[in-house]
Amino acid sequence: MSDSVTDLIDRLHREADQDRPSAETPDVGIVMGSDSDLDVMMTGGRRRGAYDAFVDELGFAEQTDYEDAPDERFTFETYVTSAHRTPDLMQAYAETAEDRGIEVIIAGAGGKSADLPNMTASIAYPLPVIGVPVQEKSVDSVIGMPTGAPLVAVDAGKSFNAALSAAQILARQHDPVRERLVAYHEDLREGVGTVSRDLHDRGTDAFSSE
Repeated sequence: MSDSVTDLIDRLHREADQDRPSAETPDVGIVMGSDSDLDVMMTGGRRRGAYDAFVDELGFAEQTDYEDAPDERFTFETYVTSAHRTPDLMQAYAETAEDRGIEVIIAGAGGKSADLPNMTASIAYPLPVIGVPVQEKSVDSVIGMPTGAPLVAVDAGKSFNAALSAAQILARQHDPVRERLVAYHEDLREGVGTVSRDLHDRGTDAFSSE
């Protein structure tokens, strides 16, 4: 076992033993099978990702130090926990998540054997886990859980929606998150209304020329 993996496993267990107030711990855990998944899982590559949803739209912050939370009340953390190359780290993360204050996990993996979301959900149960297939070929692997082993999943590459779904879960207990979700939806609604009005009033040619 490598020293870095051992250190991370020990860190997770130490943090789980601290019993910190929920306001000081990450609310959402984001895990991925490889750092090559980072564009899809966080910034979305060609489309917006979970980082954009949490930071730009919902006012969350990324927590990088468990013992020194950001000023923002709602936070998320990120780890790479490969189901195939570091199953011990994946297990440690999933089994300590609830004790560390995590309320929902977003787990993404690619390839035809995208097992991280499934395994994380099984170990972290009953903590809710939202699976993100990083590629189209990962969809069947992520959604193929048997009856009695629940895993919520979004479409391939749509970690932005996974972040919104995680926020919806948090919103059942945290009114500020609910208010931010409602405000985000109202902005979307207003945007559609503005486009529709401009398209109709100006006509297709004029609208399309800009």
